[in-house]
Amino acid sequence: MSFFKFHFKNNYITFIKKRIFIMNEIKGIFAASMSILDENLTLNSSKTILHAENLIDQGCHGVAIFGSTGQAQLISIGEKVNLLNKLSVSKYKNKYLIGTGLNSLGETINLMNISTSLGFNKFLIMPPAYYKYKDKEVVNFYSKIIDKIPESKIILYNFEKLCGYKFSINCVEELVKKFPDQIVGVKDSSYNLYENLKIENFSVLPGSELKLLKGLELGCAGIITATCNVTAPLARKVYDDFFNKNDQTKNEKLCNVRKAFDQFDLISGLHSFLAQENKIYENILPPLSLLDLNDRKKLIEDLAKLGFNLKESKAA
Repeated sequence: MSFFKFHFKNNYITFIKKRIFIMNEIKGIFAASMSILDENLTLNSSKTILHAENLIDQGCHGVAIFGSTGQAQLISIGEKVNLLNKLSVSKYKNKYLIGTGLNSLGETINLMNISTSLGFNKFLIMPPAYYKYKDKEVVNFYSKIIDKIPESKIILYNFEKLCGYKFSINCVEELVKKFPDQIVGVKDSSYNLYENLKIENFSVLPGSELKLLKGLELGCAGIITATCNVTAPLARKVYDDFFNKNDQTKNEKLCNVRKAFDQFDLISGLHSFLAQENKIYENILPPLSLLDLNDRKKLIEDLAKLGFNLKESKAA
């Protein structure tokens, strides 16, 4: 083989590998989707999927199923498997991230195995809660998962408030170096990574609309947020205007809407807000609850002052 042919062949293979990796890159506006429950507090799979599909129709590039906002730690494995079976025939199947981070390593792997058998391979995984551990143990946790499911594409979930552990830049870099084909991004809800973590072809996605524009300016891939359940059209407008180099006419409003919800527990606020139109959103798993009447009134009034209501939350 001539030097030219050898050089061309190697460059072409490298290009294809990079192209495939970039195609797998996760970027854009993602909602941490809500779970819809019936009056008896069982998961209504069909309505949960419809809610997720509607979010994509309203502007989300994708949706995280069974994240914190979806009450994932309170929903049974059986209910999750039932939903995943139905989700596997959704018209937006390739746009879902599946939250599989559970305290049990075995259950995490089992749920991922079921997911991959149904054609899903993108996962949002938070380290286990309750016990205290450091970077070394976290690397070992993800190593065990990847050893069993090497085809997985994993978004790390950095949320110290919920699990008690905060990813360091060094830990993320070590995981990516060890598993470059599997560790493809991080959802940063502790906000200690998105400004300074720089890894090629790696998606950094802050967990708040307040960080969207600044994050994009710093090279972040987008956001994964709870309030995109109601802000999807606004967030998508900010995202598109950034890349189209248009004036930012909606970012201030987007941030103010997020701040209004941030006064309260986000899950309680979102369910209370959407329950104005559909009472099914009043169903929420204990120990979570709706906002009390005074807080609910304040949230709705604060949003009204911003010119934000149920109609605008759905306007594409």
